[in-house]
Amino acid sequence: KNRGSKTPGIDGVIWRTPKQKMNAALSLKRRGYKTKPLRRIYIPKKQKGKMRPLSIPAMACRGQQALYKLALEPAAEMIADKNAYGFRPLRSTADAIGQCFNALSRRGSPEYILEADIKSCFDEISHSWLLNNIPMDKMMLKQWLQAGYIEKDQEIQPTLAGTPQGGLISTTLLVVTLSGLESAVKAAITNQKKDKVHVSVYADDFIITGTSRELLENKIQPAVENFLRERGLSLSKEKTKITHINQGFNFLAVNIRNYSNGKLIMKPTKENVSAFLTSIKQVIKSNPTAKTENLIHLLNPKIRGWANYYRHICAKRTFGYVDHHIFWALWRWARRRHTNK
Repeated sequence: KNRGSKTPGIDGVIWRTPKQKMNAALSLKRRGYKTKPLRRIYIPKKQKGKMRPLSIPAMACRGQQALYKLALEPAAEMIADKNAYGFRPLRSTADAIGQCFNALSRRGSPEYILEADIKSCFDEISHSWLLNNIPMDKMMLKQWLQAGYIEKDQEIQPTLAGTPQGGLISTTLLVVTLSGLESAVKAAITNQKKDKVHVSVYADDFIITGTSRELLENKIQPAVENFLRERGLSLSKEKTKITHINQGFNFLAVNIRNYSNGKLIMKPTKENVSAFLTSIKQVIKSNPTAKTENLIHLLNPKIRGWANYYRHICAKRTFGYVDHHIFWALWRWARRRHTNK
């Protein structure tokens, strides 16, 4: 379970026991339902010193959203793009990365990639677009979108755009919002086979391939920007760029690059490896007196999860590098505990 499921909303209520959850499920009704304001908290971003706002609904609102999501998700699956992999059942980052490999690994594959990132995606989606295009109860949706939020002990602030990242239904709303992106891209070109345009989307992060920089700059990117503008969204100028495959690019914490021997290699990014080792060393450093079995219990889930994420790409050398650094971090930890240092 993720830690967010144990984070209370504005009313401080948490459903912990099976009995509480069953009673809550049986109490879900449309008639008389009134949403509560969101609780605004901040979590650290990957960039040091920056914080990301997160809006947490109350448990009763989360339960109601889960109920409506059961009905909305099948409809979202019907209209979602073929190569969209984020927040969808039975799809993962591995599928999105695999689509990149299929598009770029063959002889005669496209050489240019548009790396795109949607700016503040959840926070900027147009409310009017959602209300006009999401196939669900408009009254309920409007309540959730316009619930407002409370930051610490301040007054309720209005939510003029976007859908809260902490909301259960928000991910499905994003899937519907971005459905049609692939069609918009294909409509901008005359010959998909000749232009070698392929799309791989994961949430607000996506790549589009093409035979030339001019094609991506003059046709594809404007088509994407027009598609997003209708939905109140825009591309991040800092994170959106066009790259040659020989230079390589990062997508979903994987570096994808065509090397001089003609082979396409996919491996973990240097930034991710560094961040992972830092987190492992921090756990070791913060437990100087822990029992060995307790430290193993803390480290194993982290190591296993990280290794499983990268098991389908070329990570042999990286795994060896990480193994070496973890070994010496544990060696120093063990030496400090031993009387004969």
